[in-house]
Order: sequence, then C-alpha cells, then structure tokens
Amino acid sequence: MSALQLNAAAAGAFTLGGDLNVNRLGYGAMRIVGKGVWGPSEDKPAALATLRRAVELGVNLIDTADSYGPHVSEELIAEALHPYPAGLVIATKAGWERVGPGQWIHNASPAHLTKALEGSLKRLRLDRIDVFQLHIPDPAVSFDASMECLAQHREAGKIRHVGLSNVALEYVERARRLVPIVSVQNRYSFADREWDFVVDYCARHDIGFMPWAPLGQVRLASEALDRAARQLNATRMQVGLAWLLKRAKNILPIPGTSNVGHLEENVAAAALQLPDDTFDELSAMSSPHAVLRG
Repeated sequence: MSALQLNAAAAGAFTLGGDLNVNRLGYGAMRIVGKGVWGPSEDKPAALATLRRAVELGVNLIDTADSYGPHVSEELIAEALHPYPAGLVIATKAGWERVGPGQWIHNASPAHLTKALEGSLKRLRLDRIDVFQLHIPDPAVSFDASMECLAQHREAGKIRHVGLSNVALEYVERARRLVPIVSVQNRYSFADREWDFVVDYCARHDIGFMPWAPLGQVRLASEALDRAARQLNATRMQVGLAWLLKRAKNILPIPGTSNVGHLEENVAAAALQLPDDTFDELSAMSSPHAVLRG
C-alpha cells in the first residue's frame, strides 16, 4: 500500500458518547510493557517510538489499563505523547490487581476503583479520563456498586465517559441503567464469535465495540486466512483487522505492538477492502469459546 494510504483515518470514524470522534483503527498499549504484562518495557525507546508513530499515522484512540505493568503503560503514554495532540482519546481501565507476571486478581471495589482512577489521572497527566472502563466484573463485589462508583466520578468530572470490558450482555444492560455506556471491550475476531450478539446490541445503541485478540483462534481458520492474505497481498493480521472493520461500523479494533514496523502493517489494514466472498468465508470460521482478559 502506498504511503498516502498509511493512515488510520482510512478505516472511517466513529463517535463515542456523542462527542469523541475517533478513527476506527486504534492502538492497544498492553504490549509496550514487559513479558507477562509485567514490569518495564524490554525496549523503552522502541515503545516510545511506536506510540509517537501511532499518532503520526492518524491513530487517535489509544487503549491502556492501570494493570499493564502495572502502571508502566500509562507512564509510557504520557512520556511519549504529553502534551497530547488535540483530538487524542485515551481510554484506560481498572478492576484488576497485579502480583506478578501473568497474574491477575479481581478488585472492582469502589475503594480500589477510586484509587486506580486517581493513579491513572496522575500517570497520564490528565484532569479527566476520556473513557474509563471497568476492566472486568468482580465476583466478590456488587456490580452495581462498581458502576455507581464510576457514575459518581463521572458526575464529579474526573471521567468523561464510562466503558466496560470483558462483559456479557446482561452487564451492559445493567450498567446502562446506572450510567451511560459508550464502549464495550471483549475478545472478538472472525474466528472467535461468542460475542456476536453483544456487537449487534452495541451497534443498535451506538456503543463502540473494541475487540481484543483480533486474530482469535487462527489455527481453526489458517487455510482460509492464508489464502485471503495471498489474494490481497496482505498479512494475516491485516486480513483479520479488515474483517473486523467490515463486520460492523461500531467496531474499533485496537491491535497492539511495541514495534514500529508492525504498527505500520496494522495501520495499513485501515485501507484494505475485504471482498464479500472472503468476508463470508472467514465469517464461517468461529470458536465457541472466549477467554476474558484483554
């Protein structure tokens, strides 16, 4: 693809909450930290360069979380990009605690969410978080209590909009009775379609859907994916991202990487037009299982 096409704006735009206009191909900042989503980046200069290049390429939606590192991803975003360019939307999440590499412990208590929010504001050098998401419902805490906490912080002006992550439709509907919800983030791809009905619900209600793990269980569809990639002179990841962009206008893919070259490959998918027959063939590939963390 030509350099003129290498821009996230080629994917079109979506408006979150009625006032945040974002290019549909975003960036997920989980991979800029250490292995096991723990500790400092193994190549900090590369991580910073990737963040800066993402913005240069028209990415204006960056998704992160306080648990990435923990804290490392948010700190790198601020170091690389603050003062932030006009129109850049930073979405972060809270609801996990971290005790080691690959270890995640639920904590969506109001006290923890409040502490996490204050920490994210400080690390990101912001007075208000554009989109603050509950990372996952906590089985030991009332879901309504978690959401009421975020609603209160929204009312106080520390959160602009509230989002959800790793949720079934029941939680989306319950949350919307307490506070407006502008985004849902679940694992989803052409090969991992458990949350199809959540995508459709969000589309009907103008709620952005941020899929993570955009290639899903590719081993189930590797032949079709490889064939599509060859026909379109594209990479497997580009084809997977193009499928998501074609699936629904409210889908906002957030592929992550800590490598500028990989980032550019991902952004090029914004301009990749997937033929209908290829879309249909990939759509027939699905996995009934999803692992909730992203």
